[in-house]
Amino acid sequence: MTQTSSAEIEAARLLLARLGVSVADLLATAAPPTAVPTFAEYVPIVSAAVGAGTRRVYSSYWNRLVEHWGARRLDEPTPTEIRQLTETLKTAVTVRRNARGGRSATEHFIAALRCVYTNAENDGLISPGANPALKVAKPRRLTSTRRAIPDAQLAEINQIAATTGNDPALDSLILRLHTETACRRGGGLALTPRDLDATQCLIRLNEKGDTVRWQPVSPTLMSHLLHHAESRNAPPNGQLLRYSNGRPITKRRYDYIWERIGRQLPWVATQQISTHWLRHTTLTWVERNCGYARAFAGHTDAPAAGTTATYVKATLPELAQALATLTGEPHPLANS
Repeated sequence: MTQTSSAEIEAARLLLARLGVSVADLLATAAPPTAVPTFAEYVPIVSAAVGAGTRRVYSSYWNRLVEHWGARRLDEPTPTEIRQLTETLKTAVTVRRNARGGRSATEHFIAALRCVYTNAENDGLISPGANPALKVAKPRRLTSTRRAIPDAQLAEINQIAATTGNDPALDSLILRLHTETACRRGGGLALTPRDLDATQCLIRLNEKGDTVRWQPVSPTLMSHLLHHAESRNAPPNGQLLRYSNGRPITKRRYDYIWERIGRQLPWVATQQISTHWLRHTTLTWVERNCGYARAFAGHTDAPAAGTTATYVKATLPELAQALATLTGEPHPLANS
């Protein structure tokens, strides 16, 4: 260790005297530790800081987190305790017809917890090395059981939707919308009359990740969407898909459609077919016949595709041509 000279010590004393600080003051004063909040205090802060989509996905898991650990500080739980809580929550998951042993709930809970801790790191409440959520692995995703629905079975599904239920016109419109556009359920629910470009037969889809895209539709589907909006008094900037009394539908309508079809077609219930299967069906056809499935699905180009993919991605006229081939109807934007 380097010896401090008497001159240096005297200089230090002189500086402290000029500042009016004594050695005792230095020993008595320490930097106050950052107060680490509890989960009950911090989760609402994180919830208010994230986007609406993230909040919708994680809110139920954050509620469970606060319910079990609300009074605990963020720096208290260990990775082992997180695994224990994950197992506890997994046993309480509502068993749905497409359940896969609680794997999705486990994955979402860990992701929701990581979101909390990432914000805590950014706020300086914990250090990166003290983040216990990063030490708990998410379960490996299983291969999806969804696949393309054969033409004959798709015809059966549409037949049941169009001839049963309390609003077959609505249900048929929903199925055709998702079959033609391969949009997600959220995209259908977010559709408004202002999203319809009747002249060019395009609809604007707002889907997960705040993505927005224009998707071609057939003239027949466009006419039905316009008629539906007008006859059911959909406001210009309000939800388009509505019941006959003008009330907007919710995701419950989708559940009702497939439960009803499953009662008539047992294989639908057995295979747990849902609206997302229509997306698989259309994208499989587009990929095999046109090769534009990624663009048709609204996916952004993968980084692995390289810079060249930015310049060779499918154009809107090419997507319109794919749709025209799929539906057998001419489209105003299709390549001649």
